[in-house]
Amino acid sequence: MAAAEEFVKANESYAQRFDKGDLPVPPARRVAVVTCMDARLIPSRFLGLEEGDAHVIRNAGGRAAEALRSLVISQRLLGTNEVVVIHHTDCGMLTFRNEDLHAKVRDELGADASHIDFLPFSDLEQSVRDDVRLLRESPLIGDDVTVRGFVYEVETGRLRPVD
Repeated sequence: MAAAEEFVKANESYAQRFDKGDLPVPPARRVAVVTCMDARLIPSRFLGLEEGDAHVIRNAGGRAAEALRSLVISQRLLGTNEVVVIHHTDCGMLTFRNEDLHAKVRDELGADASHIDFLPFSDLEQSVRDDVRLLRESPLIGDDVTVRGFVYEVETGRLRPVD
């Protein structure tokens, strides 16, 4: 059975027990989390979130530059006033350079991806600092918005602050 079919079946069971259809659109905890799409990360579990608590924005590497559009919407239209940036150990974004992926796309698909910055990084903690700084210095993020950075350790499940 294809994954999509498994999802439909699982959703049927979920929908029978679903009782949260009346939650408000703005997140109750007024926070947006930017983190990686890595399947080993389940932010709701390691952050103690329930439905309706937070916006969780996921992309490859948990990069703030790619999340900026969503963060502006989250803050200006839905009232969040805090951003938590979470990168993680053993991240695939540490394993390549833009040039590597540009070549792979060209070789395997015959397509030119040279105009795309895939936002890889070589230093995990520095990538968190860079993303926190990008958000704090962005004119699109309010001065009243708190921005903090962390590393999630996939080996231990612990969240480590990055200053």
